[in-house]
Amino acid sequence: MRLSKIPTHVAMIMDGNGRWANKRNLPRSAGHKKGADAVKKAVEAAIELGVQYLTLYAFSTENWKRPEEEVKLLMNLLREYLKNDVEEYASKGVRVKFIGERYMLDDDIIEMIEKTEEKTKDNTKLTTCIALSYGSRQEITNSVKNIAELVKSGSLDINDIDEDVISNNLYTNDIPDPDLVIRTSGERRVSNYLLWQLAYAEFAFIDEYWPEFDKNLFIKILEDYNNRERRYGNVK
Repeated sequence: MRLSKIPTHVAMIMDGNGRWANKRNLPRSAGHKKGADAVKKAVEAAIELGVQYLTLYAFSTENWKRPEEEVKLLMNLLREYLKNDVEEYASKGVRVKFIGERYMLDDDIIEMIEKTEEKTKDNTKLTTCIALSYGSRQEITNSVKNIAELVKSGSLDINDIDEDVISNNLYTNDIPDPDLVIRTSGERRVSNYLLWQLAYAEFAFIDEYWPEFDKNLFIKILEDYNNRERRYGNVK
């Protein structure tokens, strides 16, 4: 099938690393490492297919409640990514952006994130947005606080608050809302992810675990997306 409609922005909930490993009698760490390889495949496929924005749900604010050893492993995988993979993405014209509660991360990771964003800020082939230590309710709460401060200072009239004002105070203020959100592993929920931004997104829930994600699966999802008619509440 010819893909006549390529979504500008695809958001992904990368779910199922642990279950992929358990199914193969492997430690959960093996699933997370295999999941990191799937991230590379997703980014490369997005570039080839012409997607302009790819947002990946890497680690939620709720994930901090996981066992300490698992959190430590995930943070070390992030360090490896920032150290080894960013250079390759930069050479391919990928801009890397991070959204979430950075203050919860270790100082060395924050420093690496800032360097990565600075190094790739002018790239235009693809923007890869990584939701790290991210929770949508917290994001919206912070947006409300920022707007309240503007009203309090007299910089903004309360009657001028509209959807654009709210959107401009979110972490994603410089990227368009997702056209399509994909969740792997058979789960059918959004898990506190981009709640404001997904208002008119199309959803694709697939049974495959995240470590199984590749270009062929991406194409299959986009073929289904091409058969959908997006009406945004209108009648056509």
